[in-house]
Amino acid sequence: MKTVKIILGGIGTIIGSFMLYLLAVALAPRFPTPKQDLSLRELKPDDDVASTAPRSEVTFDVDGTTLRAWLYLPADKTTPAPCIVMAHGLGGTKAMGLDRYAARFQAAGFAALAFDYRCWGDSDGEPRGLIWILHQLADYTAAIEYARNREEIDPHKIALWGSSFSGGHVVVTASEDHDIACVIAQCPGLDGHESVRAASQQEGVDLRIIAHAQRDLVRSWLGLSPHRIPVVGKPGDVALMTTPDALDAFEQFAPPYYVNEACARIAIRGDKYRPVKHAGDVRCPTLLQICEKDDLAPINSVESTAKILGDLAQVKRYPIGHFDIYMGEHFEASVADQIAFLHKHLIPP
Repeated sequence: MKTVKIILGGIGTIIGSFMLYLLAVALAPRFPTPKQDLSLRELKPDDDVASTAPRSEVTFDVDGTTLRAWLYLPADKTTPAPCIVMAHGLGGTKAMGLDRYAARFQAAGFAALAFDYRCWGDSDGEPRGLIWILHQLADYTAAIEYARNREEIDPHKIALWGSSFSGGHVVVTASEDHDIACVIAQCPGLDGHESVRAASQQEGVDLRIIAHAQRDLVRSWLGLSPHRIPVVGKPGDVALMTTPDALDAFEQFAPPYYVNEACARIAIRGDKYRPVKHAGDVRCPTLLQICEKDDLAPINSVESTAKILGDLAQVKRYPIGHFDIYMGEHFEASVADQIAFLHKHLIPP
């Protein structure tokens, strides 16, 4: 009995010490907040179809919060059109290149609904910069429901499009909504555990970002203001993404008003997000686009998802890095594959 009391006392001491540590991290008055300014480009007219594609600004609500989106409708409005519902990846907004994809889909005869998650971009929601997985999944569901209730859209031909972090969202959403017609997951993040493991093998475990995440999470429990860190930074910086190509990509695609900050708590939540575990419940064709030099989304998790999906999976591979797929000839190749996939499954001969 005495031994048991000693063990329980030791466990209590450890738990108490850890709670005191968390409180100290959360309440420290001079906890350094990392900053990472972006050299953002000036907005210029695009040299492709995205600059002239007609679209409407629309809104819909989820959990009492207004989300804002762009709705692209095809020129032929004689019959309800298939629609692609789309949102960006980690820290991204619809203004960071989704118009280029949506415009191509529109020109190919589809409707497209590109939206911003709550707390991001043009959508409402506080605290700003919050990346909360359950919220973003609910936002996708609300966007789908909005699209299905538009008279210009065929409610039985809804496709989902996701890239990077949202590439996982669309797999999870399709696993729960079996009326989704097909899914496109571009350089998808399908296993947070594998992403963290791969990053730690390359760069080691960064205890700094863990401390920032703990501070933000505990402050949220206490009802205090959020603690934010940069979404992207240089290698070695404290940021959610520090691969060599991340900062350059955001500087190229982010609009001048973009704020390079996110609530830090996602850094200790993302590793528990494993969309690959939901792949067995998906019932629709799924295009998985793999960037073979991807430093952010481990290829093995995408390949594992393809095996689980079996005949439902169509895999396309590109000899490029994670962010290259948004640019130039690689964008053209990937979007052409996407349109061919959509034609096959949304407008069969």
